[in-house]
Amino acid sequence: MFIAILTYKKPLDEVDQFLQAHREYLANHYADGDFIASGPQNPRVGGVIMMKAESREAVDAIIAEDPFHINGIADYQIVEFTPTMFITEELKSMLL
Repeated sequence: MFIAILTYKKPLDEVDQFLQAHREYLANHYADGDFIASGPQNPRVGGVIMMKAESREAVDAIIAEDPFHINGIADYQIVEFTPTMFITEELKSMLL
């Protein structure tokens, strides 16, 4: 399991120019089962994506497709973790 923490390195008016393309990228990876949750940070200085991937290399390949990455809009901090507690057994079975 991985969490990507995005930090914008461009002003919000530039971020907004790529927001629709970024949302389409997110939707595609939700459809593929790669993403679990995502959203903007508060205050709006970047975003967070929780993802399911087999390896850090797979995460890097997924991020390489993000319009925010392609256009130099955000930096990415990747945190790998092993979930051990879950709110429900259903969620546990979905994630593992």
